[in-house]
Amino acid sequence: MEAVINGGLTGRSMELDKTCPHGQVLVLTAFGHGHLFPCLELCRRIACQNYKATLIVFSHLVPSINSSFTQNPLIDVVQVPSPSPRPGLPAQLQQDTYDKLNRVVEGVLSEPHLVRPVCAVVNMFMLMSWTKGVFNKFHVPTVGFFTSGACSPAMEHASWKADAEDIRSGEFRPLPGLPDSMGLTRLNIKRRPFRSPTSSNGPGKPPGPGMPQNLGPPGPGKRPVWLDDVEDPIGFMFNTFDDLERPFLKYLTCQLEKPAWGVGPLLPDEYWKVEDSPVHDEDVRINRNSSMTEANIMDWMDMKPRGSVIFISFGSSLSPTVEELAELAEALAELAWPFIWVIQSGTGADYFPHGLDGRVGKRGLIITGWAPQLLILSHPSTGGFLSHCGWNSTIESLMQGVPLLACPIRGDQYDNARLVVDHFKVGIMVTEDPSSFAKKDNFAKAIERLMENEEIKERAKELRSCFGCKFPSSSDAALDDFKDLIQ
Repeated sequence: MEAVINGGLTGRSMELDKTCPHGQVLVLTAFGHGHLFPCLELCRRIACQNYKATLIVFSHLVPSINSSFTQNPLIDVVQVPSPSPRPGLPAQLQQDTYDKLNRVVEGVLSEPHLVRPVCAVVNMFMLMSWTKGVFNKFHVPTVGFFTSGACSPAMEHASWKADAEDIRSGEFRPLPGLPDSMGLTRLNIKRRPFRSPTSSNGPGKPPGPGMPQNLGPPGPGKRPVWLDDVEDPIGFMFNTFDDLERPFLKYLTCQLEKPAWGVGPLLPDEYWKVEDSPVHDEDVRINRNSSMTEANIMDWMDMKPRGSVIFISFGSSLSPTVEELAELAEALAELAWPFIWVIQSGTGADYFPHGLDGRVGKRGLIITGWAPQLLILSHPSTGGFLSHCGWNSTIESLMQGVPLLACPIRGDQYDNARLVVDHFKVGIMVTEDPSSFAKKDNFAKAIERLMENEEIKERAKELRSCFGCKFPSSSDAALDDFKDLIQ
């Protein structure tokens, strides 16, 4: 595996392989596993197009890359010797990190023995604005990569065009070009206040001195920040596929006047090789620190009735507040449903439900650290997923036919929740008002409604049946279009 030390490459030669006639594509990933994992799968798909795929990744994410990834002769990895930029970092540290990234990219592009990349696929939200200068300098075309689906960017754009900030109480405002189900009311544009999990004043506190004050994305109706960077890219990629989000991809193609390719869902190859059986994460993703093995989890789930388990996970970077998690613990203690609750550190809420395991006995399984989400969602005993509705979690749940209990916290999660609840109608909101903080009764009533709603469960199964059991042909066609454009 390559490393970049002070701008110089070490490790395997970056010379173009003789079996790779088309050239080289750089893929730049941002912070967090929600960005990394789709980029890994995108690199594999690009390599299948007979291109050399070079992943440029921040060094702290490298331990999460499976060794099998670099065994592909058409894949290389270049490390940026720095933690990745993320919301909440002091402004100067952000700047230093981006400077290191640019030095690494310039080093790759200026190496005389390299065949110059024919394109760079760049994270649209976090990296495009900081790297477009170096790619323009070396005349390397770029493609903006949204590791999300197409719904959220389309909703951001359409809400801005529709002046969503001006919506009055009782008004319904349709969004031209998007489904009627995604029209807006005053309630739809409410958001909870965002507090950085890494604030210098402590988790959940307002930013301290020297910290950026506007940590969250713009609210509904405001101009999307990523619009500042749509002029240079030759097209845009989304971690979705046409059959799932056709109206949103079509809207973005029309509004941006450039290709909007659905190239997903960017899931491991092993996902497509099994049908109606659990997907083992340990086969495709490095099993980081966890209190449970996959075997432990499988044994517990095998003992539970089909569709009876509520799976609870809020991702690896954000979570509800400590107070909300305590309310959730009380709800779970009083309910009869079996549950798996994943609790991760570093999410901004330093919380553990002490004593809950004693109150619920074998009905509950509390996992601290990493959890095999693909395995849990694909197990037949799973009947619902209480989630923040990050895109990876959302699409993995939809692909397995598991209905969602939506508890969005920030950003695209609100639009993903509406896609699930209002458009596909395969989920329920924990609270009707998305700006409010959930109480015990909110969690308890929502879990009961979801787990007892056979209509929602049936719709989720029908939606899954539309996807098939192989990588979508529309996404293969989109990757072909991308290849044709950069040749």
